[in-house]
Amino acid sequence: MTAARRAALRALLPTGVDGLLVTDLVNIRYLTGFTGSNAALLVHGDGDAQSRLCTDGRYRAQVAAEVPDLETVIERACALTLAGLAAELGISALGFESDQVTVDAHAALAEETAGTAALVRAPGLVQQLRMVKDDAELAALRTACAIADAAFTELIEHGGLAPGRTEAEVALDLEYRMRAHGAAGPSFASIVAAGPHSAVPHHGPTATPLRAGDFVKLDFGALVDGYHSDMTRTVVLGAAADWQRELYALVAAAQAAGRAALSPGVDVADVDAAARGVVVDAGRGEEFLHPLGHGVGLQIHEAPLLGATGSGRLAAGMAVTVEPGVYLEGRGGVRIEDTLVVTDGAPEVLTRFPKDLLEI
Repeated sequence: MTAARRAALRALLPTGVDGLLVTDLVNIRYLTGFTGSNAALLVHGDGDAQSRLCTDGRYRAQVAAEVPDLETVIERACALTLAGLAAELGISALGFESDQVTVDAHAALAEETAGTAALVRAPGLVQQLRMVKDDAELAALRTACAIADAAFTELIEHGGLAPGRTEAEVALDLEYRMRAHGAAGPSFASIVAAGPHSAVPHHGPTATPLRAGDFVKLDFGALVDGYHSDMTRTVVLGAAADWQRELYALVAAAQAAGRAALSPGVDVADVDAAARGVVVDAGRGEEFLHPLGHGVGLQIHEAPLLGATGSGRLAAGMAVTVEPGVYLEGRGGVRIEDTLVVTDGAPEVLTRFPKDLLEI
């Protein structure tokens, strides 16, 4: 599986570049399966026999178990060590992740390779591959989403959303339930936002108690095998007021339009426009404060960006979120979010908890 990813990466190397020095740990995990906290990877243009993975002595046993198919170098200064091997491995032009390397790190690499190999900027190559998920990645995402669904269902069934509980208590309860269902942890710090806080897109849970009549917005996900799920549901504690029903119906319509626009070949900005247009036509465009969605995988936010400033087109196998929101400052807000997979037909919805307005 990871060998095939490295082979696909070689096909993306710029003309004249003999290999790529990968220093981003997420990209290294994607290309090798290694999960340690210190590593660098040299992907040689001629194949895996000439490629090298470097980590330090703390991970000697771990790297042997996780990456049995690559020759490993044990050193602390991984990127410099592999850069220093470039000439010995027949590399005269070494690509590097210029979108990940700091100015100081680049200076050190340049000094290490002076007179032996030219450094060539090669940003975003692995991220380009990561946008389209393979079968193993999709399986992990499906499991992560199913765990989040089960935990949220259980939270509600056991009275976890009730007046008097605090936002922080609900967040902790939800995260515990995701772990109990098999998650390694939450995908990110869970958002639980009650009442006026629901109008803050990324509100952090506080000691504020939930109250009858509140919108409660919950944005959360489960982490499984390094892959993140992402879901938002907004509920009402008690009977919904007319304004809450109207706002919820508007966001639900925008979310449906965004989901319907997901198809291979569609420009990512057009997906955003499909959902945003519903909100704009209702006169609330200024209260839709963020892009429609984003890719999700080994990182909770990764390419592609579904927004007006996003670039590129969708392809089958991309895992993305669709999460319109409308936020009435000081009053309350609604966001509805699913994680979906683009397919040649209708998108596959991975977060299956119902999206009808729930009055608890």
